[in-house]
Amino acid sequence: MKIKIAIIWMYILSASGNLSSQTYLIPSDTLNKKRFNTALGFTAATYSTFSLILYNTWYKNFEKSSFHFFNDWKEWEQMDKIGHAHTAYFQSVLWYKGAKWTGLNEQKSIFTGIICGTLFQSTLEVMDGFSSKWGFSIPDMAANIAGVSGFALQQHYWKDQRITLKVSSIPVSYSSEPILSESTASTSSLSTRSNNLFGTNYFERFLKDYNAQTYWASINIHSFLHKGNKWPAWLNIAVGYGAENMFGGFENDWSDVGQNFKADHLRYPRYRQFYIGLDVDLPKIQPKNPFLKTIFSVFNIFKIPSPAIEINTEGNVVFHLLR
Repeated sequence: MKIKIAIIWMYILSASGNLSSQTYLIPSDTLNKKRFNTALGFTAATYSTFSLILYNTWYKNFEKSSFHFFNDWKEWEQMDKIGHAHTAYFQSVLWYKGAKWTGLNEQKSIFTGIICGTLFQSTLEVMDGFSSKWGFSIPDMAANIAGVSGFALQQHYWKDQRITLKVSSIPVSYSSEPILSESTASTSSLSTRSNNLFGTNYFERFLKDYNAQTYWASINIHSFLHKGNKWPAWLNIAVGYGAENMFGGFENDWSDVGQNFKADHLRYPRYRQFYIGLDVDLPKIQPKNPFLKTIFSVFNIFKIPSPAIEINTEGNVVFHLLR
């Protein structure tokens, strides 16, 4: 499984790690050349570091090939595609805010967000294109463009992000019931499969486990109503998408220690989930402290756990106290 979403943690740490001065965090009204040069150097260093780390920790371990394409549209019930859009969107927002911090005007800042969001995600696709295990995915690239466009169109026409793409992840407890191999008496289980596929700790599961993830479009209702309306500016309505019982990209079968296993599709059917719930738009709380304002802006990538209603393709309606 490709680790697309993990990239974002680099930005979270970079954005909040070394900025101790309160006034330093306030965006400049005019172009500040010192800040601009700092941001330019930071962007170049981040891109170079990101590319080297990604290659050496991931792609280097797989066989290379000539550049080729790969159609993975049906993989993971399209959860990975929405993950691409989410990551590209947030990257664009973050680099836009960085450009505004330097004092660049609105148009140039939007353009910066578009370029950086597209560049970082395209690098992943090119690396995929030279990997024999995958290939350049047009659906992935389309999702990247959708995420960048979602940012740019909102910022251009509304001067705001009224609809924010977010992610949440609720840990899943997988069954330890034995699953027999197709040819011998060897056994595996969904718990073992998930540990091998998604990792064993919360951080790994948050990044890799599509069964646990939900992607949201968090809609700021206040911004769509007439001026002076009483709807709380920070209270959003969120619509989400998820999927369940996925233990492989396309099918629920796998190999372990030379044996083939398959999860019963009647007991563990792959299905889609659609949600509606509440959310908090953190920047709309408008804290006065510049550092807290920066933290709220960065962590607005995550949906605040809150009550939600699920409607799924199994025909069930489920209420979640926290989702």
